[in-house]
Amino acid sequence: MVLNFFDDDYFFWKSFDFKNYWRNEYLSLNNRIFYSIKKTGTTIAGLIFKDGVIIASDTRATNDEISCDLRCEKIHYLAPNICCCGAGTSADTENVTSLISNHLELQRLSSGRESRIQTAVWALQNFLFRHGGLISAALIVGGYDFLGAQLYSIHPHGSTENLPFIAMGSGSLAATAILERFFSSNLDVNSALTLIKESILAGIYSDIGSGGNVDLCIIKERTLEFKRSLENENTTKVSGIFLHNSNSIEIK
Repeated sequence: MVLNFFDDDYFFWKSFDFKNYWRNEYLSLNNRIFYSIKKTGTTIAGLIFKDGVIIASDTRATNDEISCDLRCEKIHYLAPNICCCGAGTSADTENVTSLISNHLELQRLSSGRESRIQTAVWALQNFLFRHGGLISAALIVGGYDFLGAQLYSIHPHGSTENLPFIAMGSGSLAATAILERFFSSNLDVNSALTLIKESILAGIYSDIGSGGNVDLCIIKERTLEFKRSLENENTTKVSGIFLHNSNSIEIK
C-alpha cells in the first residue's frame, strides 16, 4: 500500500508501525467499512486526606449498551497497604492487578519489608507500557508507606500522574468538578468520605455507563478498610398496582 498522507513530523515518527491504521483507512474509503471504539463506562476517584488516602468507584459493569452486573468490584487489592481502582475492560483490570499483586507478595516474602507504592506503580506502568496501550486498564493506585499517603493515576499507555485527588473513567468530568470545588488538603476522614461519595454519585448521575452503588477503600498508616455499597441511591423505585389484561399469562 502506498503512503498517501504526509506530515511535517514524518521523519520523527517514521520508525513506528502504522500499517493497521492505513489498512483501516483504506478499507473505510473503498469498502465502506467503519471501525468504532468499544464504549466502556466507569467512574473511579481518589483523594488524599489528613490521615491517609481514600479511593472509590461505582459498581456497574456494562457491555456496550447492556448493563451486565450491578455489583461489580472495581477496587482491587494489591498489598496490605496498597489498593487500586480499575476502569476499562474488566478482564484486563482484574488480571493486571492480580498479576502485580502476586509479584508484590513475592517481593515482600523475599525482602521481609512492606511493599512500596512506587514499586507497585512502576510495575503497573511498565507492564502497560510494554503492551502499547492494547490492554484497556486505567488505574488509580492509592496507599500508605514510609513516605506517607500517595495517590497515582496510570493510563493504559503507561503514563502516570501523582496528584492529591484524581478521577478517571467516562464519568470523570462530573466527578472532577465536585473534587475541584470542595477539596482541601486538611480534610478529616468524615469530610473526605462525604466528598468522595458525592464525586462518585455525580459521575453516576451524569454518565449512562456508570451506576449501581458506591464502593470505598480507606487506607491509613496501619489499616486498610473496604466499604461495599456505601450508597445505593441509583435504583429505580416502583410503586403502585399493575393491572393486566384478562388474557395475559401469569408468571410464577
